[in-house]
Amino acid sequence: MQRISVVIISLNEERDIARCLKSVKGIADEIVVVDSFSTDATKDICKSFGAKFIEHEFESYIAQKNFALTCAKYDKILSLDADEELSEELINSILKEKKEFSRDGYSMNRLTRISGKWINHSGWYPDTKLRLFDRNKGEWTGLNPHDEFKFFEKADICKLEGDLLHHSFYSFRELEEQSLRFAELSADAYFVRGKKASCLKVVFNPFLRFVRDYIFNYGFLHGKTGFKVCKNNALSTYLKYKHLQQLWTKAKS
Repeated sequence: MQRISVVIISLNEERDIARCLKSVKGIADEIVVVDSFSTDATKDICKSFGAKFIEHEFESYIAQKNFALTCAKYDKILSLDADEELSEELINSILKEKKEFSRDGYSMNRLTRISGKWINHSGWYPDTKLRLFDRNKGEWTGLNPHDEFKFFEKADICKLEGDLLHHSFYSFRELEEQSLRFAELSADAYFVRGKKASCLKVVFNPFLRFVRDYIFNYGFLHGKTGFKVCKNNALSTYLKYKHLQQLWTKAKS
């Protein structure tokens, strides 16, 4: 039987983290929470579940997740966000694989909820994530805030049955606030890498994103909620490229 360290990064997650910790109790041989100095009850909640709680200054999502990997006792890592929860089917899938852990990594579908409704269309699902892996074989990388674990060499990856339940947004206001924050972070990351945004991207990419998610990704099946999700997807794309344009304009002035 392989041992697994569950690794979570957090900041003021008292609303969600107990649910996350409860869902991993049956599979975790160790729970590590790397926290960016929360001011709410996050620390007390984590310690009540027996988690190893480490405070570390936040630099970026990627840097924080890579630091968190170094804090784990075991090489087999299940990396989660504080607002995520394992479904029963996913728990059983992980327990089955835990007997041998024969692959380099395991991916899983993530299902997100907003305002009490699970969104399995609109470009939000299956949202496949690689979250169970051997930390010696790769690292967190990507463009902030959109991190991803990448292997150093070609890897054998298996997809697990069951969903990673994402309790991300309790209201559309929360979605809009995150979209604005993430759009700016993405634009900043693009700017650092020298990427630019043409007027065509600012105008047409949001429109194409809406059409793709509402029609071809069946967002219309969610009715009014699907329309609002797809509209926000398009707005997020617009804000990203508009902010990137503004960064280049400022740099030239």
